[in-house]
Amino acid sequence: MMTNATQTLDTRGLNCPLPILKAKKALSGLSSGETLEIQATDPGSVKDFRSFCEQTGNELLESDDDHGVFRFTIRKA
Repeated sequence: MMTNATQTLDTRGLNCPLPILKAKKALSGLSSGETLEIQATDPGSVKDFRSFCEQTGNELLESDDDHGVFRFTIRKA
């Protein structure tokens, strides 16, 4: 299933852009190479996190949908 992330961020119940903003803040506290797992319920977050990673140079390691809870694992650039 999911990798063992350095930090986990629960943004369930929040709509974009809040999950992205919270992830951006959490990533700023991590060192390069560390990972952040985000849990979200906003279906738009799938596209948003993909775009976010492309724009910021962070790596989207995993993305999956567990019965309406979207999980993303991002490695900080």
